[in-house]
Amino acid sequence: MLAGPDSNAPVPTPEGVRAALDPLVGVADLGSRVNVSVADVISGQTLFAKGADDGTVPASVTKLATAVTVLAARGPGYRIPTRVVAGAKAGEVVIIGGGDPTLAIDKKGYYPGAARLDELAAQVRTALGGTAPTAVTVDGSAYSGPVYGPGWDDDIPTGGSGGAITALMTDGARKDPSVGPGSALRLAEPDLAAGRSFARLLGVPTEAVKRGTAPVPAQAGAGAGASPAPGTELGVVQSPPLIRLVDVMISESDNIVAEALARQVALAGNQPASFDGGAAAMDAEVAELGLPAEEISVSDGSGLSRRNRISPSLLTDLIRLAASPDHPELAGVFGGLPVGGWSGTLGERYRDAAGTTAGAGSVRAKTGTLTGVHSIAGLVTTADGRLLTFAVLTDKVPGGKETAQPALDRIAAALANCGCG
Repeated sequence: MLAGPDSNAPVPTPEGVRAALDPLVGVADLGSRVNVSVADVISGQTLFAKGADDGTVPASVTKLATAVTVLAARGPGYRIPTRVVAGAKAGEVVIIGGGDPTLAIDKKGYYPGAARLDELAAQVRTALGGTAPTAVTVDGSAYSGPVYGPGWDDDIPTGGSGGAITALMTDGARKDPSVGPGSALRLAEPDLAAGRSFARLLGVPTEAVKRGTAPVPAQAGAGAGASPAPGTELGVVQSPPLIRLVDVMISESDNIVAEALARQVALAGNQPASFDGGAAAMDAEVAELGLPAEEISVSDGSGLSRRNRISPSLLTDLIRLAASPDHPELAGVFGGLPVGGWSGTLGERYRDAAGTTAGAGSVRAKTGTLTGVHSIAGLVTTADGRLLTFAVLTDKVPGGKETAQPALDRIAAALANCGCG
């Protein structure tokens, strides 16, 4: 749990922070574009700014914006439903994807606490009584547009870190849910694969699975007889609360979950649940929160797109807002933040690299990595106990992560080591 900031701890001076960071932000390992924002969480005072308002490719740090906007739009307790209704034809059942990327087939699912198809199938069997279903229709119409994001590198759809984004899927579209966090082989058509898994649970031949749309429910009293009227709900299961999905997205940098959450922002804002709709809704939600929406322009919710641009100062503003007692619904962004030298994508960092160890346990941040792009944004507690928010975005890095990440970590560690009076 995020500790409350200590209002009695001394605030570093801008001059002191500049003296600590100036030698670190200009190193060759970070390339020619290093944009930085550092601010005090309580007062909001800017302590360091270099290109702070410049839109920069954020990579997976985009997920902080996705987290804040979806928590604002839907609330931390919201759950995503997966429903089944009676089809238009006798024996047909329609499974309606609501956009839950964590849905499991059974108790061996990848995501803890996920809704399960086997439990949904049990509800359907009960609702149908002795009538055996004969066909399964997959309704993924909650989502629209392309299944792969604009600006994604060519290898992302097949490389294991991304995949087809559909309204119905199981286990984040993984082929094998037993594979641990990180890259995993993904299904090319996750909606049909989920439909076939559901059909097997119902005893329906997999060749009787097709895509389609659910019928409009009949008027009350219509369709009386042995079979349920078309559109009659036969079962529903709910995802874990949104706050848990945000935790997973941030702690594991889960791109599939991120894209699903961006579409929830779209649905909440009456936008199409697509890459474009999610991006527009996220921008609108940033403006609704009173922040400068002109400093964010995204094409996806995960950060896989190279078209994304976010300013470091907007990221520190988002983090400050989430830490504010005025917005308790946004605090869920912090639960999954990796801790330096301890967890997630920072588990092996802030340990051995020279000049980084002060960040162990003091830095809580989201990282981002694409070829030539390295970023980090989050919170750091200074040596004096003051809580700062920081963002460092670099998108013209000449080398690899072996040199860029320690260079980034030295910046955050210098803040952790800061008296900087």
